[in-house]
Amino acid sequence: MPRKKRNVVVTLDTIWELPEPAWESLKRILDEMYPPAPVGRPRIDFRRAIDGIIFRMRTSCQWNHLPKVFGDDSSVHRWFQRWVADGVFEKLWAILLTECGELGGVDWEWQAADGCLGKARSGGEKRGETPRTGASKAPRRAS
Repeated sequence: MPRKKRNVVVTLDTIWELPEPAWESLKRILDEMYPPAPVGRPRIDFRRAIDGIIFRMRTSCQWNHLPKVFGDDSSVHRWFQRWVADGVFEKLWAILLTECGELGGVDWEWQAADGCLGKARSGGEKRGETPRTGASKAPRRAS
Protein backbone atom coordinates (compact mmCIF):
# COMPACT_ATOMS: atom_id res chain seq x y z
CA MET A 1 0.00 0.00 0.00
CA PRO A 2 1.54 3.32 -1.00
CA ARG A 3 2.13 5.88 1.72
CA LYS A 4 2.64 9.58 1.34
CA LYS A 5 5.73 10.95 2.96
CA ARG A 6 6.49 14.64 2.45
CA ASN A 7 4.47 14.68 -0.77
CA VAL A 8 6.40 11.70 -2.11
CA VAL A 9 4.69 8.33 -2.52
CA VAL A 10 6.74 5.53 -0.99
CA THR A 11 5.69 1.99 -1.86
CA LEU A 12 6.51 -0.58 0.80
CA ASP A 13 6.92 -4.26 0.07
CA THR A 14 4.45 -6.58 1.72
CA ILE A 15 6.05 -8.23 4.71
CA TRP A 16 5.46 -12.00 4.64
CA GLU A 17 8.65 -13.09 6.34
CA LEU A 18 10.32 -11.77 9.45
CA PRO A 19 13.40 -9.64 8.95
CA GLU A 20 16.47 -11.09 10.66
CA PRO A 21 16.70 -8.46 13.47
CA ALA A 22 13.04 -9.00 14.37
CA TRP A 23 13.50 -12.76 14.40
CA GLU A 24 16.49 -12.51 16.75
CA SER A 25 14.36 -10.53 19.23
CA LEU A 26 11.50 -13.01 19.04
CA LYS A 27 13.82 -16.01 19.20
CA ARG A 28 15.24 -14.88 22.55
CA ILE A 29 11.74 -14.72 24.07
CA LEU A 30 10.62 -18.04 22.57
CA ASP A 31 13.79 -19.89 23.60
CA GLU A 32 13.44 -18.57 27.14
CA MET A 33 9.76 -19.51 27.43
CA TYR A 34 9.89 -22.79 25.47
CA PRO A 35 13.39 -24.32 25.58
CA PRO A 36 13.85 -27.28 23.25
CA ALA A 37 13.34 -30.60 24.97
CA PRO A 38 16.43 -32.86 25.06
CA VAL A 39 14.36 -35.91 24.11
CA GLY A 40 11.17 -36.63 22.25
CA ARG A 41 9.67 -35.30 19.07
CA PRO A 42 11.24 -32.08 17.77
CA ARG A 43 8.99 -29.04 17.87
CA ILE A 44 8.03 -27.08 14.78
CA ASP A 45 10.22 -24.32 13.40
CA PHE A 46 9.04 -21.24 15.32
CA ARG A 47 10.24 -18.85 12.63
CA ARG A 48 8.14 -20.58 9.97
CA ALA A 49 5.21 -20.69 12.40
CA ILE A 50 5.39 -16.93 13.01
CA ASP A 51 5.67 -16.32 9.27
CA GLY A 52 2.54 -18.47 8.89
CA ILE A 53 0.71 -16.45 11.55
CA ILE A 54 1.69 -13.21 9.81
CA PHE A 55 0.51 -14.66 6.49
CA ARG A 56 -2.79 -15.73 8.07
CA MET A 57 -3.34 -12.29 9.62
CA ARG A 58 -2.44 -10.46 6.41
CA THR A 59 -4.65 -12.59 4.15
CA SER A 60 -7.46 -13.60 6.55
CA CYS A 61 -7.30 -17.12 5.13
CA GLN A 62 -8.52 -20.04 7.19
CA TRP A 63 -5.93 -21.86 9.25
CA ASN A 64 -6.34 -25.01 7.18
CA HIS A 65 -5.52 -23.03 4.02
CA LEU A 66 -2.04 -21.97 5.13
CA PRO A 67 0.54 -22.81 2.45
CA LYS A 68 2.67 -25.85 3.31
CA VAL A 69 5.79 -23.68 3.33
CA PHE A 70 4.82 -22.61 6.87
CA GLY A 71 4.60 -26.18 8.14
CA ASP A 72 1.63 -28.13 9.42
CA ASP A 73 -1.36 -25.79 9.72
CA SER A 74 -2.64 -27.51 12.86
CA SER A 75 0.71 -27.10 14.58
CA VAL A 76 0.95 -23.43 13.62
CA HIS A 77 -2.56 -22.82 14.94
CA ARG A 78 -1.90 -24.82 18.12
CA TRP A 79 1.26 -22.81 18.89
CA PHE A 80 -0.56 -19.56 18.14
CA GLN A 81 -3.28 -20.52 20.66
CA ARG A 82 -0.65 -21.54 23.21
CA TRP A 83 1.25 -18.27 22.82
CA VAL A 84 -1.95 -16.27 23.23
CA ALA A 85 -3.01 -18.27 26.31
CA ASP A 86 0.47 -17.90 27.88
CA GLY A 87 0.57 -14.14 27.19
CA VAL A 88 3.66 -14.56 25.00
CA PHE A 89 1.99 -13.49 21.77
CA GLU A 90 1.39 -10.02 23.18
CA LYS A 91 5.16 -9.61 23.67
CA LEU A 92 5.89 -10.98 20.21
CA TRP A 93 3.33 -8.68 18.62
CA ALA A 94 4.75 -5.64 20.42
CA ILE A 95 8.20 -6.43 19.02
CA LEU A 96 6.78 -6.90 15.51
CA LEU A 97 4.95 -3.57 15.69
CA THR A 98 8.11 -1.83 16.88
CA GLU A 99 10.11 -3.34 14.02
CA CYS A 100 7.43 -2.42 11.48
CA GLY A 101 7.19 1.08 12.94
CA GLU A 102 10.93 1.52 12.46
CA LEU A 103 10.55 0.35 8.86
CA GLY A 104 7.73 2.85 8.34
CA GLY A 105 5.24 0.02 7.76
CA VAL A 106 2.59 1.00 10.31
CA ASP A 107 0.43 3.96 9.39
CA TRP A 108 -1.47 4.49 12.65
CA GLU A 109 -3.92 6.85 10.97
CA TRP A 110 -5.43 3.88 9.10
CA GLN A 111 -5.52 1.29 11.86
CA ALA A 112 -8.85 -0.22 12.84
CA ALA A 113 -10.14 -3.00 15.03
CA ASP A 114 -12.51 -5.59 13.66
CA GLY A 115 -14.80 -7.84 15.62
CA CYS A 116 -17.54 -10.35 15.24
CA LEU A 117 -20.54 -10.95 17.42
CA GLY A 118 -22.01 -14.39 17.56
CA LYS A 119 -23.86 -16.87 19.67
CA ALA A 120 -22.14 -17.88 22.92
CA ARG A 121 -21.79 -21.56 22.18
CA SER A 122 -20.44 -22.39 25.61
CA GLY A 123 -23.40 -20.95 27.39
CA GLY A 124 -23.20 -17.61 29.06
CA GLU A 125 -25.61 -16.08 31.49
CA LYS A 126 -29.30 -16.52 30.91
CA ARG A 127 -31.37 -13.39 30.62
CA GLY A 128 -34.30 -14.74 32.56
CA GLU A 129 -37.39 -16.72 31.83
CA THR A 130 -39.57 -15.89 28.89
CA PRO A 131 -42.92 -14.74 30.25
CA ARG A 132 -45.86 -16.97 29.46
CA THR A 133 -48.37 -15.41 27.16
CA GLY A 134 -51.37 -17.46 28.26
CA ALA A 135 -53.66 -19.76 26.36
CA SER A 136 -54.42 -19.11 22.73
CA LYS A 137 -57.82 -17.50 22.12
CA ALA A 138 -58.24 -19.15 18.75
CA PRO A 139 -60.74 -22.04 18.74
CA ARG A 140 -59.22 -25.49 18.43
CA ARG A 141 -60.29 -27.75 15.67
CA ALA A 142 -60.88 -31.41 16.17
CA SER A 143 -58.74 -33.56 13.95
